[in-house]
Amino acid sequence: MRSGTKKTDTALHIRAMTDADIDSVLILEELIFSDPWPRTAFVDALEERTWSALVAEIDGKLVGYACFLVVDVEAHLANIAVVSEHRRKSVAKHLLDRIFSVVLDRRCEFILLEVRPSNTEALAFYEKYGFRLLYRRPNYYRRPAEDALVMVRYFEKEESDS
Repeated sequence: MRSGTKKTDTALHIRAMTDADIDSVLILEELIFSDPWPRTAFVDALEERTWSALVAEIDGKLVGYACFLVVDVEAHLANIAVVSEHRRKSVAKHLLDRIFSVVLDRRCEFILLEVRPSNTEALAFYEKYGFRLLYRRPNYYRRPAEDALVMVRYFEKEESDS
């Protein structure tokens, strides 16, 4: 399945992450995050029934990924990342749209996430897609130490029926 982007009309492809993607995902994880997930976190995400993981490719090159968890009516966006040269080109939007589609199919009522207060770009992105501040979680992040803003997006009944 192909999805268009602003700059590369037909080159973006969103698909399920596989074991073969983990090495590439780990490279991006180290580049993007100051406190990256270890390999075991991605392996577990692929093995656990409640977890799902996606990758975004442009012309066969991995440029982004996302991991999320679904338990009963609750979804949790655990990780979403796009390499800097492909930001602001709708890659994260397409990943999030696919996640919304999956969690709505599973009849989730809401989705949660944590984000650093200093990550103003991510905050603006999440707010644009309907996430609102739920509460602040003190000392959530380690490197560097920082609180997390826990955000939520509730799904309307009409969304889950479509």
